[in-house]
Amino acid sequence: MKQILNLFDFKQKVNYKTEILAGLTVAMTMIPESLSFAILAGFPPLVGLYAAFIMGIITAVLGGRPGLVSGGAGATVVVLIALMKSHGLDYVFAAVALAGVFQLLIGLFRLGKFIRLVPQPVMFGFVNGLAVIIFSAQLKQFKTIVNGQTEWLSGSPMLIMLGLVALTIAIILILPKITKAVPASLVAIIVVFALVYFLGIETRQVKDIASVSGTLPPFHIPQVPLTFETLKIIMPYGLIMAAVGLTEGLLTLNLVDEITGTRGRSNKECVAQGAANIANGFFYGMGGCPMLAQTLVNLSSGSRARLSGIIASLTILTIILVGAPVIELLPMAALTGVMIMVAFGTFEWASFKTFNRMPKHDIFVMLIVTIITIVLHNLALAVLIGVIISALVFAWDNAKRIRARKRIDSEGIKHYEIYGPLFFGSTTAFNEKFDVLNDPEEVIVDFSESRIVDMSGIEAVNKLTERYAKQGKKLHLRHLSEDCRRLLSNADAIIEVNIIEDPTYRVATDKA
Repeated sequence: MKQILNLFDFKQKVNYKTEILAGLTVAMTMIPESLSFAILAGFPPLVGLYAAFIMGIITAVLGGRPGLVSGGAGATVVVLIALMKSHGLDYVFAAVALAGVFQLLIGLFRLGKFIRLVPQPVMFGFVNGLAVIIFSAQLKQFKTIVNGQTEWLSGSPMLIMLGLVALTIAIILILPKITKAVPASLVAIIVVFALVYFLGIETRQVKDIASVSGTLPPFHIPQVPLTFETLKIIMPYGLIMAAVGLTEGLLTLNLVDEITGTRGRSNKECVAQGAANIANGFFYGMGGCPMLAQTLVNLSSGSRARLSGIIASLTILTIILVGAPVIELLPMAALTGVMIMVAFGTFEWASFKTFNRMPKHDIFVMLIVTIITIVLHNLALAVLIGVIISALVFAWDNAKRIRARKRIDSEGIKHYEIYGPLFFGSTTAFNEKFDVLNDPEEVIVDFSESRIVDMSGIEAVNKLTERYAKQGKKLHLRHLSEDCRRLLSNADAIIEVNIIEDPTYRVATDKA
């Protein structure tokens, strides 16, 4: 058995005590969150727990890195609320399975690597926004419904809730200074549970959210018409869910890489997420993705292997089958305290320290991503906007970097030595470097420190050759890299290029 588990952990040494305790802690924090999101979307409560089990077990075994925890996440569930209201649960299951297919294909075609294009300010904004969302979601535990209206708790209920949450936070902060033999979060949950149970303290419990008792996830083929119309209905939801899940998942994977100092496998994680969501669609689960909060609970509990994720999933299944009567008695105050500490641990406080050193546009990007994440709860949109802004800033900055050093050699030939990339953003500055009217009869443009990047760069070279040709002058393009020559050759409808071999360099001559 140990040999099999070691294979799952890439033959790394496993601390079984730490992994088992971390898995139990993760399960305790995942249950109320999965239930809450299922109820929010209008799903049966068990649909959320089934998702937590299915996502957790499949990704723990097949996923791209140890330590990453997946479950029925709110980011993907929010996408499905409108479909649930308009077409019902079976269409939701079909959309979840379709999202899994998209994710599986992205992993198989090795497209997960594009998450590397997400800049660090976007990561800061994403993580900070998510931390605020996790924290604000806990505030609802301090509220109650009176005559159909949501109001803040008051009097003894509020004092009890505050006291138990404070006790939970105190244990999590103090216990690691005494011992790290057991996860502080798990100890806090057990202590608060025992206090409430044996002293008969009246406070909100898991059973006040929903029942967690049930059977094994049933096999269920979504009862939807197998028509093109059905595909038109579920495809937008499937695509968005796949994109949101992979965006949050791969960003979480990157964050775990930074915390652990190791590197995960993004494409393998995409395949695992896809397989898990396909299984959700056929086994009564609402689907999901990696969960940052639970992953941080897992890591802070000392886990660095896959075993904790397997234990967490099996614990959830055991609770569904036989342990519901006990788990339903857990105080929500204990779980709220754990999640508040997770929110504080998630927030990148270091991002404030770098404000004075960060470029203004990076600060702007970070704040934009944070605000969009908090206001819209749309992680994919926030990251996409952040990446677009960062890309435009990068293009503008590189557009200003192109420059030319000019000289005339002993033969009267003028040389332009170009520095910086020639692309859509730098073409105007590139053309302004040349004095076509006053240049001699022969001109050489040296690209040894530059390269033509795109079609706009090709068109800029084409216009330059036309300007010199109208003046009856020769223009040579020297030291073009292989990819630049290939670009020019492929664009022969725009520019005529001839490659001439030379003992010291290669020259591309246009209309010479």
